Amino acid sequence: MKDNFITDGKYRYIEIGEGTPIIILHGLMGGLSNFHGVTDFFPEKGYKVLIPELPIYEMPVLKTNVKNFAKFLEGFLEYKNLHDVILLGNSLGGHIGLLHTKLYPEMVRALCITGSSGLYESAMGDGYPRRGDYEFIKKKAENVFYDPAIATKEIVDEVFATVNDRNKIIRTLAIAKSAIRHNMAKDLPKMKTPTCIIWGENDSVTPPNVAKEFHELLPDSDLYWIEKCGHAPMMEHPDQFNELLYSWLRKRNF
Repeated sequence: MKDNFITDGKYRYIEIGEGTPIIILHGLMGGLSNFHGVTDFFPEKGYKVLIPELPIYEMPVLKTNVKNFAKFLEGFLEYKNLHDVILLGNSLGGHIGLLHTKLYPEMVRALCITGSSGLYESAMGDGYPRRGDYEFIKKKAENVFYDPAIATKEIVDEVFATVNDRNKIIRTLAIAKSAIRHNMAKDLPKMKTPTCIIWGENDSVTPPNVAKEFHELLPDSDLYWIEKCGHAPMMEHPDQFNELLYSWLRKRNF
């Protein structure tokens, strides 16, 4: 995936395929490689898939919040002259997608959220990570998934490096506080954008009741479950995730 990066002005992104644009929004601790299954599948189905690298660790601390990421996304779409996009976000990425859709509804044709923050206060973690304790970080990373083996050494090493980097951990905590402040429960009933909600039945970060609440509050939403699945369905069950999303897009004529 790194070989496919395009650096264009202030934006770094991956772009694959031609057709209706699907914009993927990664999570706080989630690398862009988490979406390999999506980038392998959808370009062959007539979609252009783009993954902008969100400036999670580059913004000034006081500007490191969900709203500024939503504005960054809007700037990226304008820069690429993209309209009527489909937003796909996991965890923090789902929250950014929701807020962007609230702020710029005319730009978004459809939305897909999975393991999204935006309603549940613990979605961004439970306090200050224990720096220096590799086994603790390994356990926390494994708990994100139904199958702990998905938390490879590469993933654990990346999370461990992040929590031991002062610059990154300060911004991580700033984002976590911002996500709690930007609770969207009052906004969702006014948002008419068609939304596909795909959730792991065993998600311990954003539990199943969070998905049900999103479904109840969003006026035009469909909710799909994946069994034996935690917080990152597109990683744990990529084939099932892709088929659910693709079937929904076809049903909605997107």
